[in-house]
Amino acid sequence: MTRVELFGAFVDVGAEREGFVHISLLRQAKVNRVEDVIQVGQAVDVWVHRVEPSARRLELTMVRPVLVEWKDIRPGLRLKGEIVRIEKFGAFVEVGAERPGLVHVSEMSADYVQDPMQLVKVGQKVEVSVLDVDRSKRQIRLSMKEVASSSETDSEEEEEQLPNAMEVALRQALDEGQSPKSQDAAEPPQARPRDRRRRDLEDILSRTLEQRVKTPTAEE
Repeated sequence: MTRVELFGAFVDVGAEREGFVHISLLRQAKVNRVEDVIQVGQAVDVWVHRVEPSARRLELTMVRPVLVEWKDIRPGLRLKGEIVRIEKFGAFVEVGAERPGLVHVSEMSADYVQDPMQLVKVGQKVEVSVLDVDRSKRQIRLSMKEVASSSETDSEEEEEQLPNAMEVALRQALDEGQSPKSQDAAEPPQARPRDRRRRDLEDILSRTLEQRVKTPTAEE
């Protein structure tokens, strides 16, 4: 922010001329004084509102453009957003729609939450799931615990992953060293070291799988 006037503010965006943010485009709510929102030297996020090449004028806006249309919002839709306001009954999350959605305190966690500020803070990035949308009232009900629950399920499924290269090699070695029972019975006692080798391989494989279970994931 390079300059503040009564009717708006000028922003250096790296172009030949500064861009201008009208006071009505500083935020969605009404602004009485520009200084109540921004100060000279402050770094801000802006979007191009309109360009007038003949007048060499670049009009900017600090109001985030709509990224999610109302017609596209439906129950079950997962979105990423930012906490913009916290009340005793829950938190409002900006998800790119025309208005922020509400995560009621009962939808913030599977555990009891007495104060939403114990879990979230303004500016925090969160992932939410749409519970319900009222297009006539422009209201969106969101949930954080639905996302947490589904994430835990996904993590449990990921634990049942494919064997790694070492496990595959050990199992192949076991299969190659295994012979039919009738052939084992016909082999002389001096062939017994193969049985010991197989037991050693089985022991290595067992310890490998046990270590794989005990090793914490990157997320932990």
